[in-house]
Amino acid sequence: MPRLLNDEEIKIFNRDGYVIVRKFITEEEVNKLYKTATADSVIKENALDLNDQSGKKTKLTLWFSPGNDLYSLLIRSSRMVNSVAKLLDSSSPVCHFHTKLMQKEPRVGGAWEWHQDYGYWYKNQFLYPDQLVSVMVALTEANQQNGCLQVIKGSHKLGRVNHGFSGEQVGADMEMVNLALKTLELVYVELQPGDTLFFHSNILHRSEANLSEKPRWSIISCYNSLSNPAYNDDSAGWRKPVEIVADDLLLKSESTGASLTGDFLKKEKDPALKETKWEKEVNT
Repeated sequence: MPRLLNDEEIKIFNRDGYVIVRKFITEEEVNKLYKTATADSVIKENALDLNDQSGKKTKLTLWFSPGNDLYSLLIRSSRMVNSVAKLLDSSSPVCHFHTKLMQKEPRVGGAWEWHQDYGYWYKNQFLYPDQLVSVMVALTEANQQNGCLQVIKGSHKLGRVNHGFSGEQVGADMEMVNLALKTLELVYVELQPGDTLFFHSNILHRSEANLSEKPRWSIISCYNSLSNPAYNDDSAGWRKPVEIVADDLLLKSESTGASLTGDFLKKEKDPALKETKWEKEVNT
């Protein structure tokens, strides 16, 4: 049965900057999501390629406003939103910032540099990093062989680290990262399909390229409190509370893949910033 994060899991999150919840999404649910995602032409048409330093590419599709498609029934589900609400520990309603469908294909899926989510979102002028939480649902197995996420345990307590360009990505100041690695524990976040990672916006994380024969796909949804507006962001989702739906709707609904009318992030140059618009917003 679907459930919320419990008090012990909240304690772990606050101490470590992340918490893993096994089987948060059922096998039947994750199979339905993955089957839909891999056949979704709209997702493929709106996928963005991001080069790592070696030239390998990671594909992701990012959108801002949840609708009524199958992915949104997960994003808007009671267990997701109300678990996030417990982590944010705020009387303010939970809003949805954006969701990414990560598509790390076998042998070609690129790496992600060390970074903090808030290292990007600081430019969006969210004021409070403690009021931003990301939730990653594994659609396939994630392990060291196919480039699972790595986190530096407890690094969310360092505060925001300076970030700069590293190839086409924006990465954290490596001097600070190396000091954190000398002091804190490096953890490989190995997940089975349906396992879910909740993580703080300031935790340092990265992933290796996928050199295995198996894909690594995941959905990462980012949430914030309504009381934590982004003063330099024109997207729509964070401006209004999530309209919560029942957990069982994901399996009961005949909803399919993404809509052609979705507000997807496009890879386009912003002359004023001399960088691509999406580079300042996406991560992981």
